[in-house]
Amino acid sequence: MNSNIDFQVIDWTTIPKTEHPGETGAATWQTLQFPGLRVRIVEYAPGYLADHWCQKGHIVHCLEGEFVSELQTGETHVLTAGMTYIVSDDLSSHRSRTEKGVKLLIIDGDFLRSSIT
Repeated sequence: MNSNIDFQVIDWTTIPKTEHPGETGAATWQTLQFPGLRVRIVEYAPGYLADHWCQKGHIVHCLEGEFVSELQTGETHVLTAGMTYIVSDDLSSHRSRTEKGVKLLIIDGDFLRSSIT
């Protein structure tokens, strides 16, 4: 399987939006899927709380606004515009919440698979 990605420019205004309800509020995703790689612009509406604890690895970059990345251990991290977090698959249970709304660039894929078995 060829997982190379040719050079391309992405005009996010042409990528359809899909809505994903949270425990409270909703998330809007614009998604590009490549073999072994997913790239998304995700917007959480004010009052959003994820409806699950996620085990997937991500690179999450905050483009606008502010959100809290909450770990199931109780630890929390506030991220604002210009900040990023990175985690591999299966290394933490995490979920996002925001009071005022946020816009994120999220990248995930096979390269974030945990080496823990």
